[in-house]
Amino acid sequence: MDVAIVGGGIVGLASAYELAGRGHAVTVLEKGSLGMGSTARAAGGIRQQFSTEVNVKLSLASLPTWETFEERFGVDLAFRRHGYLFLAREPDTERTLRENVAMQNALGVPSELLSPEEAREHCPGLRADRFRCCSYCAEDGIADPNLAVQGYAGAVREAGVEVRTKTPVTELLEEGGHVTGLVAGGDRVEADSVVLAAGAWTRELATGLDIELPIAPRRRSIAVVDPEISVPETDPLTADLDTGAYFMPERDGVAFVGGQIGEDRDVDPDGYGEGIEMLWAAEAVERAGDLATYFGPDSRIRRGWSGLYAVTPDSHPVIEESLPGLVVAAGFSGHGFMHAPATGKVVAELVSDGEASTVDIAPLSSDRFGEEGRVERNVV
Repeated sequence: MDVAIVGGGIVGLASAYELAGRGHAVTVLEKGSLGMGSTARAAGGIRQQFSTEVNVKLSLASLPTWETFEERFGVDLAFRRHGYLFLAREPDTERTLRENVAMQNALGVPSELLSPEEAREHCPGLRADRFRCCSYCAEDGIADPNLAVQGYAGAVREAGVEVRTKTPVTELLEEGGHVTGLVAGGDRVEADSVVLAAGAWTRELATGLDIELPIAPRRRSIAVVDPEISVPETDPLTADLDTGAYFMPERDGVAFVGGQIGEDRDVDPDGYGEGIEMLWAAEAVERAGDLATYFGPDSRIRRGWSGLYAVTPDSHPVIEESLPGLVVAAGFSGHGFMHAPATGKVVAELVSDGEASTVDIAPLSSDRFGEEGRVERNVV
């Protein structure tokens, strides 16, 4: 079967890898260079602490690949497992965090509830008096998305996948209710199946087939900061669930600082600013200072960057066969990197078998929108 994949980010490459492993003839079409869309600007988090079962299961199904990546792909991911620490200020957030940990534990995730004072064993600079409750998982951590792209790219080429970079897809082709291929770089590409894994560019391409997907391109930024007090490299990624502020250690005492501040509106995925706004960065550092003593007025902002989240109303992806011959895997709301291995397997199952078996993806169908459902709350 001939399969065309729209998007050469981590989700598209993981899908290509799994499809090629099932014997399909696969072509990847990427408008720029491999991994240079959202993947290159991702923070690289890999975690199991989510607030919904389906996201936890995507994490659990992805984790074996991340843990054995060098053995499988010959590339060291620089996977540092210093943990994730989630913090609750408000009673409702504390109640939700306790429910989340119970659900995670039932699925086999070794997360734990901690008092704020106990959490200081992992994050000595934590302002414990600001919080009611914390959750922590020592197995969570950070890896390098660019190295992951390198590993997958080498593997798919070795498997015979045709990779076309600088080849923008401008149209999906449909005949008699079945997607039959696409137009890329001015050429018609026939395919038995098309996988739409174009991240923040997915909605526009789907609209051409009268498929309405509420996947919004939203700008997210990260600042590289010299804090007043060096952040130990052993500190976890630390996130305030009530304000959205977070920080994580880098090398030599430096920290990455982020958080959604101000109006969250759609942007042009081809025309947003890839740098950072200094007013945003100053506010982000101030909020980080309310989390931990490392940050204060003398913290110095070195630089930063911005990328795109492909956001859905409930912060869950759309993974489904939207039309015969069209599989969509997009809208991960910032979790596409960590969930890419499981997503690749699910995409290959949808194309090959007509249904997913690695993870039950029924909650990720696009027909859920407009219904009352569970929103992912553990968003960084």
